[in-house]
Amino acid sequence: QVQLVESGGGLVQAGGSLRLSCAASGSIFSINAMGWYRQAPGKQRDLVARITSGVGTNYADSVKGRFTISRDNAKNTVYLQMNSLKPEDTAVYYCNCVALRVGVAYNYWGQGTQVTVSS
Repeated sequence: QVQLVESGGGLVQAGGSLRLSCAASGSIFSINAMGWYRQAPGKQRDLVARITSGVGTNYADSVKGRFTISRDNAKNTVYLQMNSLKPEDTAVYYCNCVALRVGVAYNYWGQGTQVTVSS
């Protein structure tokens, strides 16, 4: 089992910045990938950014050049630095990790943190 605790959401004006953090605990040795998804009201949950061990990072086209994902292995924490925020970035942001055990992938989710960008 892996537990994820998010922090860092809030209200910011368009053009501003926020940094989200997600701390993992539990069976962290099995984590293969960590990332962030977001879900706006009435919409599906979509990938924002992900960092995969041995592979690298990938981003949604809508956030490329504005958001940066990073991981501190010593702290078992993944960060999402969000710059030049737009009202359309408003959503609940969820931390996700994929843990591998005996070739089977397990998904874990944080509780979500609200990000609201005002125009």
